[in-house]
Amino acid sequence: MADNDSLLLERFEAPGPKRILALDGGGIRGALSLGYLERIEKILRKRYNKPNLVLSDYFDLIGGTSTGAIIAAALAIGKSAAEVKEKYMKLGADIFGDRKGFLGIYLNCRYDEAPLKTALKDMFGDIKIGDEGKDALKTGICIVTKRLDTFSTWPVCNHPKAKYFNKNRFLLRDFVRASTAAPSFFIPELVDVGEGEIGSFVDGGLSLMNNPSLQLFLMATLQGFPFHWKTGKDDMFIVSVGTGRRNIKLIAKEYKNPSLLTTAKMAPEQFMNDANEVVELMMQYFSNSPTARKIDSEVGDLNGDILNGKEAFTYNRYNITLDKNSLIAVGVNTLSNEVITGLTEMDDADNRFILADIGIKAAEDQVKETHFPAIFDIN
Repeated sequence: MADNDSLLLERFEAPGPKRILALDGGGIRGALSLGYLERIEKILRKRYNKPNLVLSDYFDLIGGTSTGAIIAAALAIGKSAAEVKEKYMKLGADIFGDRKGFLGIYLNCRYDEAPLKTALKDMFGDIKIGDEGKDALKTGICIVTKRLDTFSTWPVCNHPKAKYFNKNRFLLRDFVRASTAAPSFFIPELVDVGEGEIGSFVDGGLSLMNNPSLQLFLMATLQGFPFHWKTGKDDMFIVSVGTGRRNIKLIAKEYKNPSLLTTAKMAPEQFMNDANEVVELMMQYFSNSPTARKIDSEVGDLNGDILNGKEAFTYNRYNITLDKNSLIAVGVNTLSNEVITGLTEMDDADNRFILADIGIKAAEDQVKETHFPAIFDIN
């Protein structure tokens, strides 16, 4: 397809403000984020009096990591939030079904990747990341994954002027699968990246960008990437959706002299927690968000802290802490402490309906019509 025939390129290069949607990783907890997406879609349908509006009509770039990549890709091909939710709930049961036996888990991973690959082929067929139009991509997409063999983060997008666009027009399903290949859960995805080179890819959550909002901002603005969108509070709008977070405080004396195995088991979550906190801190530092949360007891919610005194974008972040007080605050008050603790697991498919209900209630509480400024209205 020639550049001048690309409707997506026309959309990317059109004057006016740009809208970005970023979706976190988190395994089966992605079910929670769907409540926020349904609420956002409902607000926009009402605003524009368009009952069939979908999020790809509003957002110019939708990106995700891991489970967020599945949802982002489904939205980017024009599915409604309700359609994505229906497919996602079935997908969760399929991919996190029977675990492998002990030997299989010990040697490589907990789950067979075949059900996931089958489900992704059913969802995305043979759509390539560079395809657009009917039964293909309707808006910008960015899939964040991690290349295990080169230690590099790969944000793969569908901009026709991307540096490697013509060389790397991958099947959409292959890179969604790559972004979801969480170590210990699934084996890596091997992808032919061109010129006879095979790359080994794992979950994008293994990078700093499990919350991909900062990555999408960089992709939208850095000269090395193709978008080159203008920054400013009236020029760029970033909506970031989480999959539930938890406040962790262990008993220090029990970790006075932990074993190497104990430390190793804790390392991935320690790393991911720090990465998520840094991304949220930076996004709040670049903006003056109505949804800003307290990062820690020293920096607070960064009220009054804006880098160089100028907002780089308008920013909304939606998420909920999975603890009893936070859940009661949004009207979820029947769950035991044991159930709440289990909700943080990334592969317990039985939790998906509870998580979806939490997402609906949290979204009703948190997502306001006023969070979507008129300056970013679509025609």
